Amino acid sequence: MLHYAVVFFIIAIIAAFLGFGGIAGLAAWIAKILFVFFLILAVIALLTKRRMPE
Repeated sequence: MLHYAVVFFIIAIIAAFLGFGGIAGLAAWIAKILFVFFLILAVIALLTKRRMPE
C-alpha cells in the first residue's frame, strides 16, 4: 500500500511539472489518503503485535 502511495505521489509530481493541475491534485490527494491508511494499518499492526502482510 505504501508502494501505491509513492506511485501516486510521483504521478502527481510529473503531472504538476507538465502543467496538468487537476490531475496532479487528484493524484496527490489519492497518495495522501493511501499514506494515511498505511499509517493506520501500521499502528494497528504494532498494537496487536502482528506482522503486516506484504
